[in-house]
Amino acid sequence: MPKKFVKKYFPDRQKIKENKHLKVFGSLLHNQNLWHLNRRSFAGAIATGLFIAFIPLPTQMLIAAAAAIALHVNLPVAVATVWVSNPITMPAIFYAAYSVGASLLEIPPDAQKFAFSLTSILDSLGASWKPFLLGCFILGSATAAVGYVSARVLWRWFVIKKWLARQ
Repeated sequence: MPKKFVKKYFPDRQKIKENKHLKVFGSLLHNQNLWHLNRRSFAGAIATGLFIAFIPLPTQMLIAAAAAIALHVNLPVAVATVWVSNPITMPAIFYAAYSVGASLLEIPPDAQKFAFSLTSILDSLGASWKPFLLGCFILGSATAAVGYVSARVLWRWFVIKKWLARQ
């Protein structure tokens, strides 16, 4: 059941292999494990995508593709999961990451008035990069762990439900 559902909404292998951005990986895309969909590869891809979604770089999809290739998990699921952090959700995610990092490093919240200008952003970046990156790592790790366990449990639940329906 989950296999059919996931395959229904993802593009086929050939379309993904022909993507101009993924040509960087060349023959590595021919590995069958990247396209196989089972509980382990799906859960691993979810965890990979969720962890990489918290990396504050604009190349998250390429990083997710490289990680999926290295970890032998489902490539389309890993790349699609990265879109948890999109332009709409990024401010909340990054604020939460900074808050978590600041609380772990015991840094008091900055009470300065913030103005949307390049100089204001660059001035505040010097003091906030450590808690921000620590928070991104902590939240990315926690979200990946929860996503992995949840994906395994949900996959198993769907399989048991299908077995019971057959009886």
